[in-house]
Amino acid sequence: MAYWYLEESYPVNIAVTGGLILAILEITLEKLFTKHVHTLSKLNFFLILFLGGLSLLGEDGLWFKLQPFFTGVAISGFLAYRLFVGKGLLVEMTEILGQSKIPDFVLTYLEKHMAFFFLAYGIFMGALALFGTTGQWAFFKTLGFYGIFVVFMVFEMILLRLKLKKMMKYEQSRAILSRFSHHP
Repeated sequence: MAYWYLEESYPVNIAVTGGLILAILEITLEKLFTKHVHTLSKLNFFLILFLGGLSLLGEDGLWFKLQPFFTGVAISGFLAYRLFVGKGLLVEMTEILGQSKIPDFVLTYLEKHMAFFFLAYGIFMGALALFGTTGQWAFFKTLGFYGIFVVFMVFEMILLRLKLKKMMKYEQSRAILSRFSHHP
């Protein structure tokens, strides 16, 4: 929201510089409060620095606003790559954390959809950067993202529940049929 205010009130170079300062402040606070800076935070930080630098050189805030596009595409690609080469990130994370009561196939199913979600979100944010207002972009980069993600997760839970219900029916039918096939 601070970037929106800066871009609306000041020239692009001041707005982008303010955005870069905010990125530095964000990563510093993460380090102070968690004693660690996550890989995704580092990726976003360097992406903001790079794109912010391009925006300053070109005197156009568009490059700075394309950060969520590149992040969404990168996260989507990373999740899809992990699924393609074997074990998905969600399965690996649950193994690291200990015993998970969620079956691997459920986590893999969810991760496939999350990869698609982040790709769609990234493309949406790229379109907003190009064709929307800074206010629209700022809303969907912050609060709007969480709203969309909650809607996505509710929809996913409904789909997952339907899929599991269908699977249980199939397994019950298979068990009944197998009892009949063993008796002459």
